[in-house]
Amino acid sequence: MRLGSRSSNEFIQLLNQKNESIQKAYLPKMVDLTKMIDIKVMMGDSTITEQKTFDPKLVINYFQKINSSLKDWSLHDVSISNNQDVRRIFTKFEIREENYLISGHLSLQFHVLLYYKPDQRVIDTQKELSKIVDLTKNKQEQLSDNSDQLVLNKLKEMGYKDFDHQNLFEVFYKNDEFREKVFAEIQKDSGVDFQELTERKNKLFAELDSLLLETYQTSSVLIDDPRLVAGEEGCLLSLDLEFIKNNNREGLFDPRKISHSVKENILKRLDEIEVVIKL
Repeated sequence: MRLGSRSSNEFIQLLNQKNESIQKAYLPKMVDLTKMIDIKVMMGDSTITEQKTFDPKLVINYFQKINSSLKDWSLHDVSISNNQDVRRIFTKFEIREENYLISGHLSLQFHVLLYYKPDQRVIDTQKELSKIVDLTKNKQEQLSDNSDQLVLNKLKEMGYKDFDHQNLFEVFYKNDEFREKVFAEIQKDSGVDFQELTERKNKLFAELDSLLLETYQTSSVLIDDPRLVAGEEGCLLSLDLEFIKNNNREGLFDPRKISHSVKENILKRLDEIEVVIKL
């Protein structure tokens, strides 16, 4: 049973009031922890601008603090999911009171936007990459436009006199090693080491990746599970009460059958949650 669900039962209504009080304490905390600050970033066209972001580490620390303060509870480590540009920081905790299980789930879901660090090295790397790409493209186009004739000329230089355009494809199709040897000679004569340029290009792309800067965006609202699954921004706090029968969890049960002592303990557990949420 998800706390906050409608019920005519007096005890469940009391739990719902506790849940509402916890939610009201949780949201301002998350709003404060995700407060935006301005940082300088570089766009892909080398323009320097300001972008708003927050520090997810503050949320992680807060969730860890909650976990360390919930004594006797079974706890899940604070985790971060990474699904392309949507991330989620979350933790879970639970405790059993006789045949009833109280469980909680805390989450923050946010989007990640990538920029470059405002570093001159970004500009220098982009310029070098541009030159390599242009040079490689131009040379490859020249080789492609004159490929057949270049191959025939190279074959003649290598001592093969009987090749012509008609049987060139057939010979190359049957002999991969011979074909690669001929093209390697042609590329060598072009004055461009394509393998070396490719290796350098890959290193520059890797360096650009290392110069990327992540910024984080979220919304100061409470969301529910469907909105969380849909990838919406915001924070979530959900509390559930379940009945344990034959080691199975059941969300549907008769709250009138809960003993007075268990009810008192459940209320005390919710008070514990509210206390640590306000830390």
